[in-house]
Amino acid sequence: MTRLTAAALLAPALAALGACGAGDGGAEGAAGVGDPYFPEAGNGGYDVGHYGLTLAYDPGRPRLTGTAVITARATRDLTAFDLDLVGLTVGEVSVDGRAARWRRVGQELTVRPARPLARGAVFRTTVAYAGVPRTLTDPDGSEEGWLRTPDGAVALGEPTGSATWFPGSHHPSDKAAYDIEVTVPKGHQAVSNGELTSERTAGDRTVLTWRAREPVAPYVVTVAVGRFTVTRSTVTGLRDRPGLPSYVAVVPSEVPAARPVLARIPAVLRWEEGLFGPYPFSSTGAVVARRGLVGYALETQNRPVFPGAPDTTTLVHELAHQWYGDSVTPRTWRDMWLNEGFATYAEWLWAEEHGGDSAQETFDALYRTGADAGLWAFPPARPSDAAHISDSPVYERGAMVLHRVRRAVGDTRFRAILRGWATAHRHGNADTADFTRYVERAAPGTDFGAVWADWLYGEGKPKGG
Repeated sequence: MTRLTAAALLAPALAALGACGAGDGGAEGAAGVGDPYFPEAGNGGYDVGHYGLTLAYDPGRPRLTGTAVITARATRDLTAFDLDLVGLTVGEVSVDGRAARWRRVGQELTVRPARPLARGAVFRTTVAYAGVPRTLTDPDGSEEGWLRTPDGAVALGEPTGSATWFPGSHHPSDKAAYDIEVTVPKGHQAVSNGELTSERTAGDRTVLTWRAREPVAPYVVTVAVGRFTVTRSTVTGLRDRPGLPSYVAVVPSEVPAARPVLARIPAVLRWEEGLFGPYPFSSTGAVVARRGLVGYALETQNRPVFPGAPDTTTLVHELAHQWYGDSVTPRTWRDMWLNEGFATYAEWLWAEEHGGDSAQETFDALYRTGADAGLWAFPPARPSDAAHISDSPVYERGAMVLHRVRRAVGDTRFRAILRGWATAHRHGNADTADFTRYVERAAPGTDFGAVWADWLYGEGKPKGG
């Protein structure tokens, strides 16, 4: 994510298990994975492998109709399990083709299958639902979820907004593949993650189908519906992804301003591949929505969403997230700095190598003036609460941690760490402890005690700069 604020300018993990009661050799899955900031997000007792979403949206009404087919594996014996769903009306639920009992309390849709599920069993849950999707206000005051536009909508999910438009396990630790089919009025497009596999028009409706084969965390799944100017092209020059498909969708009012910046996507990807290793996905692109939609850009997988034409720095940031955040995804929301610190440091490296300030100059300027942006309010690895996981300490101070690592190990080894970290956890999840262990193994004999104690976990402004 790139915040449009003054501060911005300065194999899937198993879900946590829980038992709500037993009786016939099983238990109910937990209604949340116990995230330190969003404890009800995600669900216990199963691991999702695939979502098949069939959606229809008419901006004129505006009503969403959906069927979700969720393929998952039970990680314990289950008599019932939960799905996250905010708002919307559930019509019917089945598990493996048999009608299931269900109830709703808040965001929890509790499903009780006709037969208990054995640990290790792969099962398929089908939920039919409909209604007017909600826009949520985050603890920090920003908006997410289903965001209506004059001619459609854009779905943005960080941290939990994806639960406003499809049921599932909405936590970063439960990544899955997706097939998303969207029916919209003729003349509209529906843009999502992965690759467009089908587009057909019959009568006054158009149906578009998208497939994301690599695992996606729910918060970086998107659907954008509207009248877009679409550009399809191929990115050349990537070592491991020759002929990478690119799909760019821009609202017509932003085309003139966005065109020169988005034309740099191939160059930015080639540069980032040189630093971070092979590009992790099978397509790229961008969605440029109307200006002012929200106050941030988001690294939705394969094609980031921008509220208005981005500048080059923002493009560099969001594309860096394809490695750090989308491929290597935080295990909990406490580990947000592993997304934002890396993407912010990518901005510093881009400037350093393209005629701007060096990373050291950027570091020094922040050290002198950072108090004005609240840089020392809390350590990057311990945000004070859910309202502050996107504040300056997570972004800029997170980048400062990486710069201190660079200074400790030297440029050659630091670049190896950037690449190695992205490779070691490719398409998976990781936390801060994983990162510090990785760095220590990559640079044996180097003392990182002060880096971790003062810069990563320490309260207040570290001494010495």
